[in-house]
Amino acid sequence: MSSTIIDAIGQQGMLPLYFHPDPVVSKNVLTALYNAGIRVVEYTNRGQAALENFKGLLQLRDASMPGMLLGIGTIKNEKDAADYHRAGADFLISPCFSAEILAYVQKHQLTWVPGCMTPSEINQAEQNGIRFVKLFPGNLLKPGFMAAIKPLFPQMRFMPTGGVELEESNLKDWFAAGVSAVGMGSKLITKTLLEENDFNTLEEMTRKALELIQSIK
Repeated sequence: MSSTIIDAIGQQGMLPLYFHPDPVVSKNVLTALYNAGIRVVEYTNRGQAALENFKGLLQLRDASMPGMLLGIGTIKNEKDAADYHRAGADFLISPCFSAEILAYVQKHQLTWVPGCMTPSEINQAEQNGIRFVKLFPGNLLKPGFMAAIKPLFPQMRFMPTGGVELEESNLKDWFAAGVSAVGMGSKLITKTLLEENDFNTLEEMTRKALELIQSIK
C-alpha cells in the first residue's frame, strides 16, 4: 500500500467520489474538481459504462491534470480489481473487506482501501497490513463510533463515507473524533448540479468545501 496516496488523501482532508453514465459529464466533473484544487478523486464502479468512462478519465488526467491521483471505488471482487488495475487506477476502494481482493492487491502491491463497519473488520484489515480504511456507511456509524474505536487502533487511519454532511458542525464532529479524511459523494456532487450541468457551481462548492475542511482538520 502506497503511503504517498494515503498521505495525499489525508492532506486533502476529503475524497470526492462520483459516477455518471455519460462520459462527457464524468469528464466535466473531474475538470471542475481539479480546477477547485482537488488532487485525489474516486470514480465509482456503479454501472456498465464505468470502466470505459474511467479509461477516458485517465486519458484526460494524463493529458491535462498533472498531480491528479485517480482511483476507483465500489470494487467488490477480484475481477473488478484486475480490470481497473489493468486500466491504470492509482488505487482501489471497496465497500467491504474481501479476502480475494486482499490477495490480489498484495500480489500486485496495490493501494487498497477496504470498507469496514465493525471492530472485527478493522482488526482484520490491520492484521493484514492495511493502515487506512473506509468507515461505511458513515451515516449509520456516526462520529461517536469513530471516537470509541480510535483508541483501540492508534496506528489506523479512517475515512467515513456515506452520509457525511457538507456542513461545519458535522465535519468538526468527524475530525474531532479522529478521522483523517471524509468521503464526499452526493452531498457535494449533487444530483441537481449534474442534471443542470452546473460545473461552475460544483467547482465553487468544492473550493469552499476544501477550504472549510482545511480550516477544521
